[in-house]
Amino acid sequence: MTESKTSSQPRPRTNPAVERSAIVFSHPSEAEFANVLDFFGIEWRYEPTTFPIYWDEQGNLLEAFTPDFYLIEQDLYIELTTLRAKLMKVKHRKIKRMHELYPEINIRLWSRADFLGFMQRFGLTGREPELVGRDAVAK
Repeated sequence: MTESKTSSQPRPRTNPAVERSAIVFSHPSEAEFANVLDFFGIEWRYEPTTFPIYWDEQGNLLEAFTPDFYLIEQDLYIELTTLRAKLMKVKHRKIKRMHELYPEINIRLWSRADFLGFMQRFGLTGREPELVGRDAVAK
């Protein structure tokens, strides 16, 4: 895998915009996060950009990362990981790589604990089983 940033590396790709009503979230926690953002009038986009993070010597893409949300006014990408703690290691690796390749990009990884704190702050307690973890995706 190519480790350095070169002029021949693949560039971030802007994904097509999707109307809010047509978005299919990967997890219920993402839908709830979007609802809170909407409630407070925070402009956001869902998975708007895909960032190549590894490619071979010929420039063929080997791995890319698409953060869940982009908060427009804050110029901040958010990646939510509430399903399995094991995924945090993978996401940390991808975000570290993004920082190396795209230092101008602001991105934050939210863990299950971060999301639970967010829910508590906005009075969404009592809904954890339907929004966080395996029970949420079993529906």
